[in-house]
Amino acid sequence: MTVTASPVVDPRVIMHVDMDAFYASVELRRRPELAGLPVYVGGAHRGVVLSANYQARAFGVVGGMPSARARRLCPQAVAVPPDFDAYTEVSAGIGAVFESVTAQVEMASIDEAYLDVTGSLRAFGSARALGEYLRALVADEQGITCSVGIGRTKFVAKVASSQAKPDGLIEVPPGGEAAFLHPLPIERIWGVGESTATRLHRLGITSVADLAGTPVGTLQRTFGRHQGALLAELAWGRDSRRVIARPGERGVGCQHTFAHDIADPAQLRAELLRVCATVARRMRRAGVLGRVLTITIRFADFRTTSRSATLTGLTDRTDELHAQAVALFGRIGRADARVRRVGVRVQGLVEAGRAYCQPALGDPERGWREAELAMDAVRAKFGARCLERAVLTRRDVKETTPSG
Repeated sequence: MTVTASPVVDPRVIMHVDMDAFYASVELRRRPELAGLPVYVGGAHRGVVLSANYQARAFGVVGGMPSARARRLCPQAVAVPPDFDAYTEVSAGIGAVFESVTAQVEMASIDEAYLDVTGSLRAFGSARALGEYLRALVADEQGITCSVGIGRTKFVAKVASSQAKPDGLIEVPPGGEAAFLHPLPIERIWGVGESTATRLHRLGITSVADLAGTPVGTLQRTFGRHQGALLAELAWGRDSRRVIARPGERGVGCQHTFAHDIADPAQLRAELLRVCATVARRMRRAGVLGRVLTITIRFADFRTTSRSATLTGLTDRTDELHAQAVALFGRIGRADARVRRVGVRVQGLVEAGRAYCQPALGDPERGWREAELAMDAVRAKFGARCLERAVLTRRDVKETTPSG
């Protein structure tokens, strides 16, 4: 969905990406036999509901509700106990997806983020194309869906993603804020809870259009100088808040959590290849080369170890990343230990169009990089899993659960 715009000049393009029923979606990914059934995450009879899928929400089950009430509303619902380690790992993987397209990422919570993608549009052509790319990447790698809102401000992007749920995308271009916001109920305004909504209703304000038409002085007399002015600004989509990126250099990364712990060295090398191939593909899509590679290994006992190395030159080639990752894994010195998760991250990024890579003597005019670009084109047309290196088609190295 795209809202009609009128000409307004503002260079910022903000994206809000929100996972759909996050905890429940992660659990359903691990329990496909529950697909189509009403499911909520939380205690079966005590405690609170942390998340509910859309089948359960149809019965009125929502997050924060006591489990006993959820059981009364939907007796046939399946209650699943929470696994916060799994949610944290998936969240880290989602963050890595976001950081592969922009350094301006603000994780608002474990399952949502604001992205300032103003500087990333050239590589993707448009904000909508970038949003659809992120949705497809999250669905392919995480096995869950997300909704995307795009606008000039964090507020508009947040409301748009809420309206896009589930599994959708809404873009509100510059100048289209009023047309998008004004038909909505007043409860859609950020910060308007039950109490504020009741007071607004007493003033005859039930829609955002009503709020936009109310004098600022009236709102300030009712809600105070600051909140009254804020409500008036939000009614027109005005929001001065910026995306606040977490400290640290931008990188492109990926991680895999295995369905079963792995100790076989050949299988671990294959899994490192799978992750390196994903990282290299993301780098080529984002138009960057990198020079610093870090691997992170989580063992079966949940101890985590990282190793980093600087490559001899800038690269986005799978084989070069994989060779360095295997060498770093050897330096950890626990070749016989069982591994739960592997991760690879490349930093020291440079735009590919501004970098020069010195070819070695004897290198062919066209080599593996050109082959990988051709593979990228095939995958873009027929799907991410239509073309793989031979070692990754073995059944014993495919049974993994991606988490980044």
